[in-house]
Amino acid sequence: MTASVNEIERAAAFLKAGKLVAFPTETVYGLGADASNDRALASLYELKGRPVSHPVIVHIAAISELEKWAKNISADAYKLAEKFWPGPMTLILPRADHVHSQVTGGQDSIGLRLPAHPLALKLLAMTGGLAAPSANRFGRLSPTSAEAVRAEFQLDGDSPLAMVLDGGACEVGIESTIIALTSEAKILRPGMISSQAVEAVLGYKLALNDTRQTDLRVPGSLPSHYAPQTKLTVTDGKSLIELALELNALDKGVGVIASAATAEQLMESMSGRGYDAVVVAPPEVDQYARLLYEQLRRFDALKLDRIFVETVSTDESWDGVRDRLQRASAETEQV
Repeated sequence: MTASVNEIERAAAFLKAGKLVAFPTETVYGLGADASNDRALASLYELKGRPVSHPVIVHIAAISELEKWAKNISADAYKLAEKFWPGPMTLILPRADHVHSQVTGGQDSIGLRLPAHPLALKLLAMTGGLAAPSANRFGRLSPTSAEAVRAEFQLDGDSPLAMVLDGGACEVGIESTIIALTSEAKILRPGMISSQAVEAVLGYKLALNDTRQTDLRVPGSLPSHYAPQTKLTVTDGKSLIELALELNALDKGVGVIASAATAEQLMESMSGRGYDAVVVAPPEVDQYARLLYEQLRRFDALKLDRIFVETVSTDESWDGVRDRLQRASAETEQV
C-alpha cells in the first residue's frame, strides 16, 4: 500500500509545522525535517541519537534548487546533476551563507540530493528542502520499507515523528553515492553509481575515494555503521561453512547470506535453528543491494546468535555493497 495524495498533503503540513515525517526514496527511507527550521532539526538529531557534528543530506525537488542551498557551484556539479538526478547521488558543495549549521555539522559544505521516488518528489515540491538522514537510530541498519521504520520508532503523541509515508519497498536498497566537489572531485561514500560512471561524465579520473584522506565529514563515514544488532562477520565461503556449522552444532542460531554453491553445501549439513536462515545471495549487484538490509533486519528479528556473509565480488560495481558490509561488521571479529 502506498500513500495517497491526502496523506502526502498531511505529511507536508506536519513538516511545515516543525514535525518529522519518514518518507521513501529510491535508496532507503529518510527521516525528514524542514531544513530551514532549527527546532525541527534539533528534534531530528535527538530522535536519531545522531552526533550534532555529523551532517545530514538535504533533499530537493529540482536541479534549479541547487542555488538555494549551495554557492560557487561548479560546472562539474551541474554535469553530474543533469546525468544522475533524480537518482542515488549526493553532491557535497560549498554551502550557501544562510544554511543552518545543524544541517552541515558545522562545516562550510552541504550535501544535496534529488531523489528518484515519485512520492518523495511530490512531498518535496510541497515543502522545499528536507533534511533527511536514514530513518533509523544512528549507526543502525537503514530501513527499506515503511514497516521497518515503524519497527524502529514509536509513533505516539509524545514523539516528534508525526507520520510514516508508505511508498513501498525501496528500489535501490543502500544509500546514495556521495561525491565531494568542494575542491578536487572525490567519492566519499560509494553507492550504486560507480566511480567509472562518474568519471565518464567528468572526463577525468577521480581522487582517491577514502574518507580517511579528507577533512570532510559525510553521512555513513564512520568505521562502524549500517550495523545489525546481531554480530556480523564477512568471510570467504570455506571459512563461512566451517564457522556456521560449528555454531549450528552447538544449537546456536546462525544467519547466512552466501552464494548458491556455498549455501547448498552448508545446508547439506545444517539443521535446527539455523537452517531456515540461509539466504542465497543474488549474483547481480542491484538485486543484492536491494535485499541486504531487509535480510539483516530479518536476522535480527529472529534473535540469532551470529550472522555470516560471504565475501562479495571485488568488481568496482560492488563498491557500495562491500562498503556497507565492511562497516556493518567493523566491530566484529574479522575472519
